[in-house]
Amino acid sequence: MKFATWNVNSIRARLDRVLEWLDRVAPDVLCMQETKVTDELFPREPFERRGYRVMAFGQKTYNGVAIASRRPLESTERGFAKHCADPGCRLVAATTADVRVVNVYVPNGRAVDSPHFAAKLEWLRSLRRYLDDVARPTEAILVCGDFNVAPEDRDVYAPELFRNQVHCHPEERKALVEIAEFGLVDVFRRHHAESGLYSWWDYRLGAFHRNWGLRIDHIWASESLAARCTSVSIDREARKGKQPSDHAPVVVEIA
Repeated sequence: MKFATWNVNSIRARLDRVLEWLDRVAPDVLCMQETKVTDELFPREPFERRGYRVMAFGQKTYNGVAIASRRPLESTERGFAKHCADPGCRLVAATTADVRVVNVYVPNGRAVDSPHFAAKLEWLRSLRRYLDDVARPTEAILVCGDFNVAPEDRDVYAPELFRNQVHCHPEERKALVEIAEFGLVDVFRRHHAESGLYSWWDYRLGAFHRNWGLRIDHIWASESLAARCTSVSIDREARKGKQPSDHAPVVVEIA
């Protein structure tokens, strides 16, 4: 099976690009973030015509997550209010093909000295509490999405510019490690040790063409699932062309 995660930066603004990508890559499951649309306005029909079932959890203008799957979506869950006070639409989960998929859009954090950064850290801690409550590391679980955290300096084009800043702050990285300690593997790093591979590039200053990027979009899997992973890639082609998202899809194939 082929699983993918992509911050689409508005599903209605990028719909044609997302559909073209689906036709070209044909993932079995696509997890989307920043859909920026309420559930009743999510453009389901073109996904359904392609054989995808869609579960959306969205709001107007901001945030929003969705899962599109060729197989049935079972035991669906929207949000994790029991574990987190953030009212934003940032987490959706479902089981498909015996894999529990958790799709997240972690808060940006804005600036380290702002309350938004503290809220981001609490959101990440809440995600770990959520996993402890609803899942077991021995199960087939895949946690993916836009984490807004670059785990290591090799995930940043110029680490010295981001030292102690949002996306690369030690407290964010520590919180991400604590999530991984639930029993998750960064499947991208299991297959790619090299630096210079990113999933997000600023729209400004020709950042994409200069490869001034960050790897902040991740697919984490339980060990049993990670052991079945045959390949992981970042599709840079999806970041090219007219009016792209500022993120590229991350794709994992699991036997």
